[in-house]
Amino acid sequence: MASLSSSKHSNQLVGEKSPYLLQHAHNPVNWMPWGPAAFEKAKKENKPIFLSIGYSTCHWCHVMAHESFENEEIAAIMNAGFINIKVDREERPDVDRMYMTFIQATSGSGGWPMSVWLTPDLKPFVGGTYFPPTDKYGRPGFGSILQKIGEAWKSNPAKIDAQGIEVIEALRKLTIKDKDTQPVGQSFLDGAFGRLTRAFDAQWGGFSHAPKFPRPSSIHLLFRLYAAEAKGSSRGQSALDMGCFTLRKMAQGGMHDHVGGGFHRYSVDEFWHVPHFEKMLYDQAQLCVAYLEAYQITNDPFFSSVVRDILTYVLRDMTSTEGGFYSAEDADSTIEAGKPEHAEGAFYVWSHEDLLKVLGPTNGEVFCYHYGVEPAGNAPAGIDPHGEFTNKNILIERHPLLETAEKFNLSETATKTMLLESLAVLFDVRAKRPRPHLDDKILTSWNGLMISALARAGSVLGEMVYLHAAEAAAGFIEKNLFNPKSGTLLRTYRKGPSAIEGFADDYAYLIQGLLDIYEATSDVHWLKWAVQLQEKMDSLFFDPSEGGYFSTPKVSEILLRLKEDYDGAEHSPNSITVLNLVRLSRMFHQESYLDKAEVTLQRFSDQLGKMPEGVPMMLCGLDAFLSKSKQIVVASRRDDPALVSFLREINAYYIPNKVVIYADGDEGQKYLSEHQEYLQAINVEKGEHAVHLCDDYTCQSPALNLPSLRKILTETMDKRGKG
Repeated sequence: MASLSSSKHSNQLVGEKSPYLLQHAHNPVNWMPWGPAAFEKAKKENKPIFLSIGYSTCHWCHVMAHESFENEEIAAIMNAGFINIKVDREERPDVDRMYMTFIQATSGSGGWPMSVWLTPDLKPFVGGTYFPPTDKYGRPGFGSILQKIGEAWKSNPAKIDAQGIEVIEALRKLTIKDKDTQPVGQSFLDGAFGRLTRAFDAQWGGFSHAPKFPRPSSIHLLFRLYAAEAKGSSRGQSALDMGCFTLRKMAQGGMHDHVGGGFHRYSVDEFWHVPHFEKMLYDQAQLCVAYLEAYQITNDPFFSSVVRDILTYVLRDMTSTEGGFYSAEDADSTIEAGKPEHAEGAFYVWSHEDLLKVLGPTNGEVFCYHYGVEPAGNAPAGIDPHGEFTNKNILIERHPLLETAEKFNLSETATKTMLLESLAVLFDVRAKRPRPHLDDKILTSWNGLMISALARAGSVLGEMVYLHAAEAAAGFIEKNLFNPKSGTLLRTYRKGPSAIEGFADDYAYLIQGLLDIYEATSDVHWLKWAVQLQEKMDSLFFDPSEGGYFSTPKVSEILLRLKEDYDGAEHSPNSITVLNLVRLSRMFHQESYLDKAEVTLQRFSDQLGKMPEGVPMMLCGLDAFLSKSKQIVVASRRDDPALVSFLREINAYYIPNKVVIYADGDEGQKYLSEHQEYLQAINVEKGEHAVHLCDDYTCQSPALNLPSLRKILTETMDKRGKG
């Protein structure tokens, strides 16, 4: 999507890199980017700041832009009375998080676009989300609100400034709590299992009513709870069933793009049918790992096929020529090429008539039956009050393959082939439609998530193309978004790196990805870089007095340094960091890592105990922290063909708290031997290879071939939950 208004106006966003900011560069509003120039202008002119926060694939951000920010009269009010600042929340999560805390505290909910009025020294005093342009139904419109706030500021700015001070102090008290002394332990995991069980939707999967969001962190926790139980445990089976059932329902639903691959953001209904159509990189990455874990546990090819489907989409449509991964695709697109009308989901929906015409009567009827296509459209009753999907269909696997085959007196194989051929035809037809806007900025944090997904998928599925893509993306970040002199990361890249320093999630997600690449490839370069980044993260974000990691570095214009704990659309950086620290402690037998993990868990023990459903990924970290150290030491030269076979066998099993380290007779073994002395005794110079399985740093007899390795790993799985 190009600029949201004509080019007869230009403002100070024209020089920005963010696609979202560039969409507003030709609004009649005198937008400025977040930064000292805007702050100084507000102070010099003694004007309040209007802060608008959104992102380029946000549907209601586009709506408010069309209705208000392109409106000459409203823009005139904004320009006369306010310093207007635009922020891309994906570029500046620190700004977004700070003012979202204010919005949620004062209104009870939040969302985007976020609209906040600030004093010149950045203290919030009024806020909300989307505002219609004019007064309706007894509610003031955006223009009226602007005028009232402007008049209030002119009449008594000191009063508003005092109000802003009170707001900041209240937020400070809200976000800073006494250190919790309750010890973290197994009871928190037991409590989480109970809460998830009570929230589980046994009919459709998931853990909430509509709207339904994918929550990979909850799936990860359930799988860990399964793995911690003794084999045959009913509780373990229940945890596994809830996770797999939810994943299956999501993949069968309309939230899954059956034609082009990947997943949309969330489902507006409880059936996973009608999605909010934007596609986010972080969803693809996190869901990929969840489906991969389900495949490891069940060996069901259904789950591995979904992994391949997601990664096909990402590598085809979301990957830059330089190797980094783009951020998102919009929900909206033009309905017809050359015409201005947009609609949400226009790229993805189908009419019954068009499908029969494209696929032919025989294939078309089979396809329409299987995917629930109806002549009048298939959106569930009550979901489409404005008739946007009248005569339109969102593909959903309405009938199982066997049922479809029996309906048309076909074999399952013939039916599956027919459906795959039809999907391929529709992919080519759909490719001729106007595509949704692509947000082509590259975020370090989300790339870290995707690197992790690709590295894990490459190891489990034995697909070198995935491993190569993971290494290419890591290399891209190292080259373009890492300063080797300072050891720091940058946040974003688009036609060159931005000047925005990395945040805690950039470090945490990338470190996780680098550890996954090391375990998948044995290349110690990625492990060394992960260690370096962890040290830098500790210096920038760790709170040595209270524990936990701040989201922002010490030097920042943000008025409150917050520590994230909520595992929402993205995992909390604190949660991922706990997992990273536990892994590093077991790779290097270094207690300092484990100490930081423990104090971080302790810092959030109140949430872990009282609101476990809000912190499932941190509970995964707790599970890792409480578990015994399990090291798999692969003794083999990197060029030994046996290495690939060993790794395929190791990664065929779901062992969530293991670490894989290498004795390769080279640089990697030397590096790790400085901390793990027993590695010094392993000699692979003569081409010998073996796998050592070690519990709490005590190793069993090595497996010298695949059958003996398989026997050891099978026995390990049989003993799970025992001691």
